[in-house]
Amino acid sequence: MPLPFILAGAAVAAASYGAKKGYDGYQDKSEASDIIESAKRKYDEERTIFDEQNDQTNKSLTSLGEFQLQVGNDFKEFRTIAEKLLVKLNQSNSKDLEIDFPQHKLDEIDGLALSTTAYMSKVAGAGAAGAAAAYAVYGGVMAMAAASTGTPIAALSGAAAYNATMAAIGGGSLAAGGFGMAGGAMVLGGVVAAPIMAIAGWAFASHAEEALSDARKTRAEVNDAVGKMVQGRKQLAKTKLYVDRIYAEIDRLYSIFREYFDSLKAFEQLISNKTDISKFEDEVILLIKNGYQIAAILTDIITTPLFKPKKDAQGNVVLNDENIVEIETDSDGMQVINESGIKATLAKSSNTQK
Repeated sequence: MPLPFILAGAAVAAASYGAKKGYDGYQDKSEASDIIESAKRKYDEERTIFDEQNDQTNKSLTSLGEFQLQVGNDFKEFRTIAEKLLVKLNQSNSKDLEIDFPQHKLDEIDGLALSTTAYMSKVAGAGAAGAAAAYAVYGGVMAMAAASTGTPIAALSGAAAYNATMAAIGGGSLAAGGFGMAGGAMVLGGVVAAPIMAIAGWAFASHAEEALSDARKTRAEVNDAVGKMVQGRKQLAKTKLYVDRIYAEIDRLYSIFREYFDSLKAFEQLISNKTDISKFEDEVILLIKNGYQIAAILTDIITTPLFKPKKDAQGNVVLNDENIVEIETDSDGMQVINESGIKATLAKSSNTQK
């Protein structure tokens, strides 16, 4: 065969091969684009649902934390007024009046009151956003640690609880690319953070073969992130359920406590106006005693940990090097909700009536 025809045949073959490669490259590029777009839609849809659940849970935690701090602060004022009225009654009475109420329960009420005061002064000074949500997460577990170690609750709340707050809120919001809000960092234990942060963008290599490989890798990463987000929002929803139950019971009991508290403040106003309240002795004593009873039940609820703290062989709560309570995690790395403890405490308090 003449050489020109051989060269021509080779050229045709080369052109055909090039066309085939070009078409394959186009197909790979097209498939890669489809995979990326599908993965992005899947990720965005689940991320929207997850973010909404995370936001709802954080709002519930914030409301609960603010309420718990308010209750603790009111306990301090109630105790101050009660002691003031008892002194006034004893001044006009030959008897030494005392309230028939267990001292260890009074100590627990005082401990909660002191802890909220110390906590608010520490966190307020730092201007830390999300501190109320962190208190809802840490308040009870810190109180348990105090009971276990013998360290005063106020000391833990002043230092360790502050450190815990900083750990919980230090990473910034999800919207800002962080994962540090109490509802995220503590409830999920960072399980969802890694896969979310791994999905940094949607760019892929310019070569078709590399693009397809990268697209498949991205799809796998997205599937992992979506799976973790599904787990995460279920955990967030479960946490919110218990937080809302706790809030509802505190609200119910607090409305009873407020009636005693308001009546006690009315008697304080009377003595400020130089009124002799000795004729109201029985009523004042009953108000104080009833107020303490409700305060004790509220203290039990508030100091019941939302999440299970780790314990050592002796049953003591485990603290890390920064004096932060370590919390149990499940096989997925999620924080373990203290379901049995919460249910038992709420069941006990539900029998309380005015």
